[in-house]
Amino acid sequence: MLPRIFCLVSDHDDLSLLASLAAVGVDGFQVRATSLGGRELVALTDLVIAAVRPEGAMVVVNDRLDVALASGADGVHLGKSDLAVSAARRIAPELVIGATCRSRDDVVAAGQAGADYAGFGPVFGSQSKAGLPEPLGRQAVSAASGVLPLMAIGGIGVASAPALVDAGAHGVAVIGAIWRHPDPVLAAKELVAALD
Repeated sequence: MLPRIFCLVSDHDDLSLLASLAAVGVDGFQVRATSLGGRELVALTDLVIAAVRPEGAMVVVNDRLDVALASGADGVHLGKSDLAVSAARRIAPELVIGATCRSRDDVVAAGQAGADYAGFGPVFGSQSKAGLPEPLGRQAVSAASGVLPLMAIGGIGVASAPALVDAGAHGVAVIGAIWRHPDPVLAAKELVAALD
């Protein structure tokens, strides 16, 4: 069962809030901390799993299949320059595998390679990651839907998330909508309510 909300987590976030975020209904967490080495990333992933799995939330690791396997995470999310989805599927047939996609063709290819979902975006402008391509917009979500479950990402908040689900997204992946809010738990609660 794929989550409706992936909250991306790095070593810079307030990790003491993870259990509370899961308790208010955030059902997925993606560990993304590109500056950490393998051991530190496994330790971070272990901490996230311990905090959110008791609430039934899924944990995936960004980019690193080895870390996902070492930590017992539920899955891995692979970008264009990461290990190929087909190779990850051969190595770890039991894991949930997500693939970064920017078009319907990308989503079709990801599905054929064995992906379970597509991280689709950036849908809107985002300040959470440098060097992102141009935003795709809501219409691109509609055009790409129906192949794999789409997790829309990029500049998404409480106001825009329901429209993206209406456009065909399965759910949303967020960073700033939760972590940049003065009260991240309240922000998460509002986002969960907006998607109910």
